[in-house]
Amino acid sequence: MGDRGGVRISEILRRMRVMVDQSTDKRATALAELKEQEEGDPFKVLIGTILSHRTRDENTARATENLFSVYKTPRELAAARVSTVRRLVRPSGYYNVKAKSVIKASKQIVEEFGGKVPDNMEDLLKLHAVGRKTANCVLVYGFNRPAIPVDTHVHRISNRLGLVRTRKPDETEVELTRIVPRRYWLEVNDLFVRFGQTTCKPIGPKCGICSLKGGCTYYKSVVLPKRKDS
Repeated sequence: MGDRGGVRISEILRRMRVMVDQSTDKRATALAELKEQEEGDPFKVLIGTILSHRTRDENTARATENLFSVYKTPRELAAARVSTVRRLVRPSGYYNVKAKSVIKASKQIVEEFGGKVPDNMEDLLKLHAVGRKTANCVLVYGFNRPAIPVDTHVHRISNRLGLVRTRKPDETEVELTRIVPRRYWLEVNDLFVRFGQTTCKPIGPKCGICSLKGGCTYYKSVVLPKRKDS
């Protein structure tokens, strides 16, 4: 997208920042907290992202805190007992599968990558339980490299605003990397997630206080017609 599109994106992001900063809900996203607490350790970001699948941020935070209080490196986790890891990550839900996944991914890191988390998409995708969203999270939060992790918040909000018209998160990633100037990529995931938690919620979005509703496809096509009919 050309300069005009770039201006539109920059204004959308600016308004999101303002709304997030003004929100009374000051919680940080689980990955942003993990990045700060663990000084951007790519391994802990990777494991935290795997544990974040299909659960709430607060559950991810509890599970990662439990796990990393016992296992701090790929080698330590690779040698862990599944029963112990299962108990530690229980707050994240689906703990049977997740315990096996983080151990298997850790073993791969040790055996295939010399104990270091890969810093590129191709190799990250070779790890067990790692898809594009998880790989992009590691690049952004672990290596501070420009990428756009697309989770449910990013996918939902991008479509609601009319930035994209996609059915799958991978398609949303492709479109966002095309229309969003690269200088904004590092902040997109964290900003969209926080905006999705505080304003553009999955159920009952707070359209009345949203400064983006004037150009929002969802507001114009779903919310306004309902108001006119009521």
